[in-house]
Amino acid sequence: MPHQDKNLPLAIEVQHLTRTFGSSVKAVNDVSFSVKQGEIVGFLGPNGAGKSTTLRILAGLLPATSGRASIMGFCVATENGEIKRRIGYMPETNPLPDDMTVEEYLRYRACLKELPRWTRRSRVQTVMEMCDLQHKARKKLIGTLSKGFRQRVGIADAIIAQPDVVIMDEPTIGLDPHQVIGIRQLIDSMRGRMTVIISSHILSEIELSCDSVIIINHGRLVAQGSPQKLRQKFLPARRYYVDCKTNADTILSALQTVHTETRIVRSNDTFDGFTRYEIEIPNEAMLGEEIVHELVNKRHIHLREITCKKPCLEDVFLAATRQSWRETTEILPTKK
Repeated sequence: MPHQDKNLPLAIEVQHLTRTFGSSVKAVNDVSFSVKQGEIVGFLGPNGAGKSTTLRILAGLLPATSGRASIMGFCVATENGEIKRRIGYMPETNPLPDDMTVEEYLRYRACLKELPRWTRRSRVQTVMEMCDLQHKARKKLIGTLSKGFRQRVGIADAIIAQPDVVIMDEPTIGLDPHQVIGIRQLIDSMRGRMTVIISSHILSEIELSCDSVIIINHGRLVAQGSPQKLRQKFLPARRYYVDCKTNADTILSALQTVHTETRIVRSNDTFDGFTRYEIEIPNEAMLGEEIVHELVNKRHIHLREITCKKPCLEDVFLAATRQSWRETTEILPTKK
C-alpha cells in the first residue's frame, strides 16, 4: 500500500452531509470525512448505500439537504463555478456521443472546460496517450468502441483539464479482467498528481490501487482508513487454514490449549479424505508455531498443512457493513 504524507493539506472535506429525498428517505445521513491532496481513495458500500448520491453532491450536480462539502477549500454549495474548474467527474453511466470520434469529442470537451486555445491540441494528445487511445481509437467513432475503450474516453474527459480532484463512479463496471487491470494502471498513474476518489464494487482492485478507503452503509459512514488499519479494527482475530484428518471436536479441543476462545469458522471436506478447517483465534500474535506443536503431538490428528489467512478488503467490508446493520437494527423502533 503506497505511503502518504500525513501533513498533506486536504483536497476534500465533508462535514455532516445529509441528503433527503421526499419527506423521510435519507440517502446520505450525517456523513463526514476528509481526503488529502494526492491520495487515491476507494469509496465503498452496498447497492443503495448512498455512494453515487454523495459523489454527485461533491461534483456539484445535486444539492445537499444539510451539511457542508468543500473541494480545495471552495464550498460546493456556494462556489459551484470554482468547483467545476477544479474537478473531473466520471459518472457511472457515461453519456458519450456515439457520432463523434474520440479526438473530436475530447477537443470539444477541452473547449467546454475553458482550456486555452493554444494548449487544447497538445492536451488532447497527452490524455489520449495516457489513456491508450492515441493509436487504437483516436479516429474511431465512440459508438463503435468497446466498453473498455469507452471507459477510457470517460477518464480522458475527466482528466483533460488537469483537475485537482477526479471523481469516478464505478469506472470498471462491466469490464473484463484485462480491461480492469488497464484502468487500474491508468488510475495508478495519477497518484500524487491528482486526488482521486473512486466508487467500485471490485474490492480487490480498490485494495491494490487505493491509499485509503471510506465505507458507507444505509447512508452513514461506517469506516475510514487504510485497509491495514481497518483490518486491525474490524478483524483483530487471526484466522488459519488447517488441513488434517480428524473431527471438529478433536481439533477444537487441541487448539483451545493455544487459546481458550478458539473457534471453527467453517470446514470443508477434500477429495482425499482430509478436512480443511478455518480456525479463528482472537489474538493478533502469530500463533502458527504453537498450533503446529499442539496438533503434531496428538496421536489422532494427521496434520498436512497450516496457513495463516490474511483478511482481504472484502472481509473488512463485510465485517464493517455487518456491524452497521446490527447497530441500525438495534436503534430502529420495533413495530407493534
